[in-house]
Amino acid sequence: MEGATGVTWPADVEPGTEQWQRFRRMFTGDVNACVRGLCQGGATEVLVNEAHDTQRNLLLEDLDGRAAMLTGKHKPLSMMQGVNSGVDGVVFLGYHTAAGTQGVLSHTYLGNSITGVWLDGVLASEGRLNAAMAAEHGVPVLLVTGDDLTCADAADYAPGARQAAVKECVSRYSAICLPPQRTAELIEREAAAAMAGAGRVPGTPGPHRIEVEFDAAHLAAAAAIVPTVEQVSLLRVGFDAVSMTEAMKAFKVVTAIASGAVEKVYG
Repeated sequence: MEGATGVTWPADVEPGTEQWQRFRRMFTGDVNACVRGLCQGGATEVLVNEAHDTQRNLLLEDLDGRAAMLTGKHKPLSMMQGVNSGVDGVVFLGYHTAAGTQGVLSHTYLGNSITGVWLDGVLASEGRLNAAMAAEHGVPVLLVTGDDLTCADAADYAPGARQAAVKECVSRYSAICLPPQRTAELIEREAAAAMAGAGRVPGTPGPHRIEVEFDAAHLAAAAAIVPTVEQVSLLRVGFDAVSMTEAMKAFKVVTAIASGAVEKVYG
């Protein structure tokens, strides 16, 4: 949701706030524009996997009738639930840049505490992590939407994907934003064009290594109690996995434990 139209501030995406209620509508508008474009491009079925925070942000009553929505938490594959069900392509909508980089509301999984995540030695955004999961299942990334820096990141991890920059980053909490009518046209156009890249490809199974760096030593120590996770330095942990699916399951455990170890004032 951080990469949705108009979003620049934490309250815009924090469930329960007045601003969140406002931006839920714009977020849903971005999704509907994407659904329209995908269908124009030839899609016969669209599944929307709600993946922000509580994963209950989009307005089902306003969703384009040609789509179905997977909503709610505790899905086995989280943001990528459904990628293993024979789909022909994925769209990363409303994405953002990685922790430790410039970008509107930049982070990786946790809003704070994590200062960097590396996948096989490369600094990784959620987009890069999820693209690796899609690649494992032979599913191409068709389109990425978010701020301009998110799109630049996507050009590296998914060079064949189309991009729709709905805002230009000024700082982590400010951006030059396009109004919804313009972003809807942009997303719809790019989604329709992106369908040219749909179709399953050979999967890329194999082992992966993830390393996570925190802003406090006790968070790394807390995460290191997970079997297979090693503390590689004062602030960093790492682990190896036989597949990207297993790597992301372990990553979810690491982030959950670290989040639980954060204290209210001192982190």
